Amino acid sequence: MQIRTDLAMESRDCAAEISGVTSRTLRHDGVEEIQVVIETEEAERALGKPRGKYITLCHPGILHDSAADRMTLARCVSQALTGLLPPFGDLMVVGLGNRHVTADALGSRVVEDMLVTRHMKAVSDAELRGRLRGVCAVAPGVLGITGMETAEMVQGIVEKVRPAAVIAIDALAARDSGRICTTVQITDTGIQPGSGVGNHRRGLTKDTLGVPVIAIGVPMVVYAAVIARDALGLLLSDAGLAETEHEEAMDGLIDRVTKTGLGELVVTPREVDELVGRVARILADGLNMALQPRLSEEEIQLLSHDGL
Repeated sequence: MQIRTDLAMESRDCAAEISGVTSRTLRHDGVEEIQVVIETEEAERALGKPRGKYITLCHPGILHDSAADRMTLARCVSQALTGLLPPFGDLMVVGLGNRHVTADALGSRVVEDMLVTRHMKAVSDAELRGRLRGVCAVAPGVLGITGMETAEMVQGIVEKVRPAAVIAIDALAARDSGRICTTVQITDTGIQPGSGVGNHRRGLTKDTLGVPVIAIGVPMVVYAAVIARDALGLLLSDAGLAETEHEEAMDGLIDRVTKTGLGELVVTPREVDELVGRVARILADGLNMALQPRLSEEEIQLLSHDGL
């Protein structure tokens, strides 16, 4: 059975030992940071992920912790993102996904909380203007609603706006249900819209857009087949049987149970409405701090909520 995950660190953990992949783990302020670098074509094929750098931030209890703890994760997001940003030029934030489907609405929710400044350079007061970096944001929607590929829309905007880099935000799928809304992946490889639910579209990458693309994603779903596989694996283990000897039968049973006329099933938490809002706020705070390093956190909070 194929490993279904958008997280590079999960792909690394599930794969056999291969060359061309380096990783290290850091811990700070209760947040675990896992850095995975895929360096070779062989490693790229083995993990099913493009070559590049993947930074994963994990805090299992973050959604139940205080506002101060959530701000700690936002600062970690800011720090990780800062190391990938070009030093100069305007930046463009793209919120991917379908805003009408809660588990897929993360990108558009983050855009709603972004501090956008590109339009204010000529009208804000001189002291503030000198400290602002130009930021614009867009949530282009999905093909089924617009009739246009997301990559086509973003490419047209990029050609007009000419940002130094694009930051794309999307919901992901994880291998472990414990990763839902507790893990943030930041990568310099770009993103494949719709990959979290197996609906692959044309990618947003440096090759397609002509500028660097940084992708930020948070797992919002897991495949039902993955949960079923884990349950069967535990059942076989308790019975003293080896999974490797029954893989074909397991895969056939999982297909019968989880695949319907509607396609593959995915699972998301019952409280997904509240969870998406909290995660979106964390990401927006982290993005705003990284994109506006000359502003204090207090100024960012004031401007984000009250507007310029």
